[in-house]
Amino acid sequence: MHIPDGYLSPQTYLPAYALVLPLLVRAGRRLRATLDDETLPTLSALTGLAFVVQMINIPLPGGTTGHAVGTATLALLFGPWAASCAMGLVLLIQALLFGDGGITTFPVNTLAMGFAAAFTAALLDRATHHRLPTHVATFIAGWGSAVVAAAVTACALGIQPALAHDAGGQPLFFPLGLAVTVPAIVGAHALLFGVAEGAYTAAVIALVRRTATAEATGPTP
Repeated sequence: MHIPDGYLSPQTYLPAYALVLPLLVRAGRRLRATLDDETLPTLSALTGLAFVVQMINIPLPGGTTGHAVGTATLALLFGPWAASCAMGLVLLIQALLFGDGGITTFPVNTLAMGFAAAFTAALLDRATHHRLPTHVATFIAGWGSAVVAAAVTACALGIQPALAHDAGGQPLFFPLGLAVTVPAIVGAHALLFGVAEGAYTAAVIALVRRTATAEATGPTP
């Protein structure tokens, strides 16, 4: 799902930077206000786990890749602002050190896999967790977060031919339009990667909550 450098026009990434930088500043402030000695180890461990699972990329038609994200897990445990801040850091390190994603595309990747995924997960969980079993609600939150992130990525790529082309109409950046990117990227995530993300979210959330409960109750006499 990471978009590499050279795929997006300045007409896309410059406004995206103008949007995402203030959001990251706000997310960092919200995270700093809520972070404490109890939440820091878990947040760090799950952010590291998200980093690892995102590095396992599977190529997709339509010019991008698919992978699990891990944003929904962070959003459900720590809130969408904390999750978005953590994902921004993950994506920046991946772009700078591993060439996964890019610097020009960093704001769009962060909007997709950070903010869009995190707030989608939080909203879906809020809408379902009183009505459905916990594991089902967390699965839906994870699935929905991946699909919405994929939709943002697909739209960012698919609008490039219309935004930037030469006098003859040839695209200067990503060459495929929405008719290709939306079904290829969103469809794959709805049917495959979103299911993996939902299962990942439900499994990790259950493990963290079970561990927390065991620590709170202490050993059985």
